[in-house]
Parts: sequence; structure tokens; C-alpha cells
Amino acid sequence: MPSRPAIPPVLEVEHLGIRRGRTTILRDLNWRIRAGEHWVILGANGSGKTSLLSALTGYFSATEGEISLLGERFGEADWRELRTKIGVVSSSVRLLMAETETALESVVTGKYAMIDYWGKVNPADAREARRILRSVECAHLADRPWAVLSQGERQRVLIARALMCRPKLLILDEPCAGLDPVAREHFMQFVNRLGRQTGAPTLVLVTHHVEEIMPVFTHVLLLRGGAVVAAGRKQAMLTAKHLTATFRAPVKPLRQGGRYLLKVAANRRVVV
Repeated sequence: MPSRPAIPPVLEVEHLGIRRGRTTILRDLNWRIRAGEHWVILGANGSGKTSLLSALTGYFSATEGEISLLGERFGEADWRELRTKIGVVSSSVRLLMAETETALESVVTGKYAMIDYWGKVNPADAREARRILRSVECAHLADRPWAVLSQGERQRVLIARALMCRPKLLILDEPCAGLDPVAREHFMQFVNRLGRQTGAPTLVLVTHHVEEIMPVFTHVLLLRGGAVVAAGRKQAMLTAKHLTATFRAPVKPLRQGGRYLLKVAANRRVVV
């Protein structure tokens, strides 16, 4: 029997380094995401999370190392084509959306990588946008303008917008920023359901908060000072030892019902 061809990783980062002048932003970063995994990137401010995302999406040139998406290497394949396979939801996009644009129009803009849709939405795009809005539990928002959507509704619409290109990888860059505690919890429960849908893209959540790590996430990448502290299965990563090293303070994770809380010791810092 002929052997089956190996399935390439969804994403592979090898010895990635970014320097600007004398400042090292990322150093010797190695990371691999396989099909069926959903990852969290966890780290404090200044740990390198934003720079890593910028490198993955082509907005920050790496000084050294290689990035491959679905077996295609950046620099060798058509980068414009590769980038359509990565969806990104971030607060920077949220702030750019036109207030008079309807949710449906906002979703359609994802297909054309544009902000503030001009012209009339064609029937095929409208049908696809409505289908995706249903999949993110927002069908009732289709005709509402951006200005009247809540922050949580806007984040869901932005996810729908990213899904319009049918990406293989969906990055959620601190999606709960600006949400109140109830809206944050409702949104994260939605993300948990989204990740379990048949045909869902691989999810990568970028956050400071272990409380946002839902059961659907299987793996965690811990960053500190532009380097990897540890990377692997969630249960093995979310330990007092790893999290203390990540946040440079004595912390203890508490697990309850598949979720985590972080207990922080007061007024002490450790150097590790």
C-alpha cells in the first residue's frame, strides 16, 4: 500500500528573529501548529506578541528565520495569496470601520480586504455574508449599522468579516479589550462554540489573561522578552513554574471546570 503524504503543519516558525538597530524584539523563536490544534499566545506587555503577529501577517519583516503556512514558505510563495489564508481580528481594525456601514456590508469588505464599502453589494456576496453571520450567531445584525452595534457584537461581526475569505488560520488579537466582564464572558463562550464547529479554521488567541483560555484551546505558547518560555499542550503549560517565569512574578493558576484563574502574590517580584 502506498503511504499517505504527510500533512504539512498549518503554521511553522523556525528560528525567527527580529532586530531593529541594536534592539532585539524576537529571538530564535520556534513554533509549530498542527491541524486540529487551537493555540493561545500568552505573555505580558512587551513580551513580543504583537511583533510575532506582525511578522506572521507580513507587516513586520523578520531579520532571520523562516515562516511557512500550509507548507508554503514566505518569500518563495505569493505572499498576497498566502495572506488571504490568515484572518485577523484586532482592535485596530475595529476602530477603522465606517459607522454608517451595515454589519452585512462590513462582512463583505473582508472578501476584498477593504474598509468602508463602496457600491452595491452583489447578490452572491450578500448570500455568503448572511450565511457567515448565521454561523457566528449574528444573523439578526445584518442590516444594523456599525454605529449602533455593541462592542461584543462588533467583535463577532469582525470575525465574520475575517471568515469571508475562508481562512485556514484565524488570529484573535486581544479580542476582549474594551469589553465589560459580562460581554467578555459571552464573547469567549461564543469563541468556544466557534472553534468546535465543523470546518472551523485553526484559532490563535492572543491575550494577557488566563481567564480567557476556553476549553476549546488545546495548546499555549508562552512568551517573555521576545523569546519562548515554553510551548505545548495547555495543561502542561499553565503551571505555576511556567507562568511565574512568563510574568516575572509569583503566580499560581487555579483550575475549575476546564477554565483557569490566576492568583498573584502581592508586592513581590522574582527574577527568573
